[in-house]
Amino acid sequence: MPILTVTTIPFADQKPGTSGLRKKVSTFQQPHYLENFIQSIFDSLTGYQGQTLVVGGDGRYYNQQAIQIILKMAAANGFGRVLVGQQGILSTPAVSCVIRKNQAIGGIILSASHNPGGPQADFGVKYNTGNGGPAPEPVTEAIFARSQKIRQYRILNAGDVRLDRLGTTQLAGMEVEVIDPVADYLALMESLFDFDRIHQLLAGGYFRLKVDAMHAVTGPYAQTIFEHTLGAPAGTVIRGIPLEDFGGGHPDPNLVYARELVGHLFGDDAPDFGAASDGDGDRNLILGPHFFVTPSDSLAVLTANAHLVPGYKSGLVGVARSMPTSQAVDRVAARLGIACYETPTGWKFFGNLLDAGKATLCGEESFGTGSNHLREKDGLWAVLFWLNLLAVRQQPVSQIVKEHWQRYGRHYYSRHDYEGVDSDRANALIQRLREQIPSLRGKHFHPYQVEYSDDFSYSDPVDGSVSQNQGIRLGFTDGSRIVFRLSGTGTQGATLRVYLERYEPNIARHNLDSQKALADLIAIAEEVAQIRSLTQRNQPTVII
Repeated sequence: MPILTVTTIPFADQKPGTSGLRKKVSTFQQPHYLENFIQSIFDSLTGYQGQTLVVGGDGRYYNQQAIQIILKMAAANGFGRVLVGQQGILSTPAVSCVIRKNQAIGGIILSASHNPGGPQADFGVKYNTGNGGPAPEPVTEAIFARSQKIRQYRILNAGDVRLDRLGTTQLAGMEVEVIDPVADYLALMESLFDFDRIHQLLAGGYFRLKVDAMHAVTGPYAQTIFEHTLGAPAGTVIRGIPLEDFGGGHPDPNLVYARELVGHLFGDDAPDFGAASDGDGDRNLILGPHFFVTPSDSLAVLTANAHLVPGYKSGLVGVARSMPTSQAVDRVAARLGIACYETPTGWKFFGNLLDAGKATLCGEESFGTGSNHLREKDGLWAVLFWLNLLAVRQQPVSQIVKEHWQRYGRHYYSRHDYEGVDSDRANALIQRLREQIPSLRGKHFHPYQVEYSDDFSYSDPVDGSVSQNQGIRLGFTDGSRIVFRLSGTGTQGATLRVYLERYEPNIARHNLDSQKALADLIAIAEEVAQIRSLTQRNQPTVII
C-alpha cells in the first residue's frame, strides 16, 4: 500500500468558523479540497504519530466518501489507531465521549449540524481536540494559516475500509476499529441519570413520550435509549432512520422545522412530553402539551433542579451561557450562590471553563445545552435531564416552568432570524450599528432608556485570551436587551440574528404572548437597525 504525496495548491476559503468548515457539498467534492483541509489539520498538530484519532459524522450526503479519504490520509500521516462509528455514524456528543474515554489526540466530525443535507446542500468538517471539545481559536487559526501555504498532502493508495460491521482491520499498519456508535454514549448517560426511575415513568403506561430524530444522527441513539433501554413503546421515536438528505427536511429542532412534532404536542391528544434533536445530535427542543420551553428557560430550570439528578446532586460549581442567551440562568446562579459566566456564541468558549472546573452546566439560546460530562452540547442529555426531573417531580412540563417563573420572574425572550441575506448588506447593517454605539447610550425609546450599548468583548478568565466584536448589545435600564449579530453557521449569504429579552417580575403578567410582550423592543430594533430597508426583508425567516 504505497503512500502518495500529491501536489496541490491552496484554496482561499478554508477558514473554519464557529463550528468548523462548512460549505456546499460540491465545494468539498472539488479535487484536493477536502484533502487540503484534512492535511492542514494534521500539519497543525504535534506528536500525533502513533496516537488515536476518532472519526464520524451525522450520516449526511458525502459522509462515507469523506471518511474513506480521512482514513487513508490518517494512515499515510502516521496515526496509530482510528476509531470510526459503524456506517460512519457518530453524533457530535458521542465523538466527544469517545475521544475522552479513549484519551484520543482528537477527532474529526463530518457534519454541518442543523443545515440541510443532500447533493445540493451542505457539508462540514470540524476538528475536536483531546478534551473532546471544538478546537479553540488558536488551533483553528493555525489550521487556516496552514491551508493557505499547503503545497502537498499524503494519502494511502488503498481500497476502502468496510464500515458496515464492527471490528478491527489494519490499514498500512494503522488500526481501524469500527465501533458501536451508541454504546459508550449510553454508558455515560446511565452514569448521570436515574434510568430506573425514568424507566418507571416511560414503561408505566400513563406517560407518553414523542421524540423526533428528524431523519438525522440521533435516530439510532434515541431508539436504543428510549425504546430499547427505558421501556418506551415502539413508535415513540419518529423519523428515526438517518437519511443522507434528512428526508428532504431541515434538521433544525425549532418550532418551524420540527412541524410534525409540534403538531403532536399542540394537538388535541397531545403526549406528555416531546423532544427533538438536530442533524448531528447536539441540539434539543423541549415541549410539553401545548407548551414550548425556550432554550434559555430550559437552562435555568435544569440549573435550579440539578440537585434532583444523580450526576449533579452534589451541587454545581458554576454555570455559563452565551451572551445572546437570556439572563434567566443568572438569577438562578445568584440564588444558588455560584458563578455565572457570559461567553461569546460558540461551544468552544465553554471548554476552558469546564476544563478549569469553573462551570458544571452551560447552554446557549440556539437550542444547545450541556454540562461537564462532555465538551460539546448534547441534545439527548438534555432530554434525559428533563425526563429525570419529570419522573422525580411528577408535574407537567408547563407547571414546572411556571413555578420557576413565580420564583425567579419570567424572561420574555425571542430570536428573529433573517436567513440568506446578501452578505454585503448584512455587514453594512452591523457596521452601521457599530458606528451608532456611542450615540445610543442614554437615549430614550419610549418606554425604554438605553443604559449601555457596546460590541461585546470577552476576556477568558482561564487563559486571558480576548475575543472581540461578538455582537452589538443594547441594554436598557429595566434589564431588557436587544442583541444583533451575524451567525457563522450558514453556507450561503449571511444570517442576521436579532435577540430580544424583557424581564417581567409580576406574576400576573407571566401569561402574555411572547411576541406581544416584546413588541416595543421589536419596534426599537427596527428603528435602530433599519432591518427592512438594509436587508430588503419585510419579516424574519424564522421566529423562535
